[in-house]
Amino acid sequence: MREENTPTNEARSLADSIQLLTTREARMKLRISQWKLYDLFRSRRLDSVRIGRRRFVPVEALRAYIQQISRESFA
Repeated sequence: MREENTPTNEARSLADSIQLLTTREARMKLRISQWKLYDLFRSRRLDSVRIGRRRFVPVEALRAYIQQISRESFA
């Protein structure tokens, strides 16, 4: 039986392909405040990109940051 492109399947596929997170999404994943997130941007510990006036966090940058702080906590 072939799986159709239902709205839920399309939404799941889109969610899997998202490469940029909003600052709110990044904050929620890290469970930190807006001020701490922007402090990480300013200190260049977490990369971000700007599109127009909006700032986004690449998923890979978030993963790299999490790996970095994990290594630091075990060192």
